[in-house]
Amino acid sequence: MLDRLNQVMEHIEDHLDRPVDVAELARGAATSEYHLRRMFSALAGMPLSEYVRRRRLTVAGAEVLAGREPLLGIAVRYGYGSGEAFARAFRTVHGVGPGEARRTGTALVSQARLTFRLTVEGSNSMRYRVVDREAFTVVGFKARVPLVHTGPNQAIIDFVRGIDPQRMEPVEALSDQEPQGIVAVCDDLDPSRAEGTELDYYQGVITSAPAPEGTTSLPVPAGTWAVFTTSGPAPQAIQYLWRDVFTQWFPSNPYRSRPGPEILRTHFFPETSEADAELWLPVEREPGRGGPGPASGPAGEAGESAR
Repeated sequence: MLDRLNQVMEHIEDHLDRPVDVAELARGAATSEYHLRRMFSALAGMPLSEYVRRRRLTVAGAEVLAGREPLLGIAVRYGYGSGEAFARAFRTVHGVGPGEARRTGTALVSQARLTFRLTVEGSNSMRYRVVDREAFTVVGFKARVPLVHTGPNQAIIDFVRGIDPQRMEPVEALSDQEPQGIVAVCDDLDPSRAEGTELDYYQGVITSAPAPEGTTSLPVPAGTWAVFTTSGPAPQAIQYLWRDVFTQWFPSNPYRSRPGPEILRTHFFPETSEADAELWLPVEREPGRGGPGPASGPAGEAGESAR
């Protein structure tokens, strides 16, 4: 997968002065557009669209400083319909407008070309299993919250604290499927996975029972899931687990992510910040890649985690 991502980087670099079709990039990488965006965001720490914009304006910035072409000509070549639109985008990246940059020769911001390499650190194995599940339903309480990549998500904390325990008790009693007990479910995330974009967050259970009055249900179709486990300080251990899944597990296994909710069951230890966590991610087999099929047996190991 990393080789294919590097081919995507080469294609982008060769097409900075043309529109970039992410669906075409995904086809060239023999994967889905959804998985390509997910992988890139996890590995690069920014959405694919943001990387393309930064690279495009890095190259355009060099041409602005060179002073050999009118600013409008540079703007049009790099996909901006007007000088004003180009100036706004230029200022967002470089902190200065193109006209001022050309007059003063000021220093600009450069987005380096990205190359992906697999780096293994530490000696902790990632524990996982792959299971096929029939359709099920998430039942609970729902809020629209921003995506936070690192550290506590205050919007989620406030939402969960605001749920009356007496309303949650009958919901918890409906849990009759894995993962058991109260779970956190994230759905309808923005494809860019950019920090600050919004998602649907559910605090509820996995069940076959109908939703009680005053709750929300999320039907989830049958499919394959990869289930990962970790232990450590929360939320850092959970956020590191999500990172490791995309930087270590997906490149090493014949699966790719597919659209669907992400499910997290967390058990906190009393009077500590430590927790056990189980992360369920919807996956599908990558076409043309070998490897063992889904199984609901004992957890396997997927190489080294990037601890």
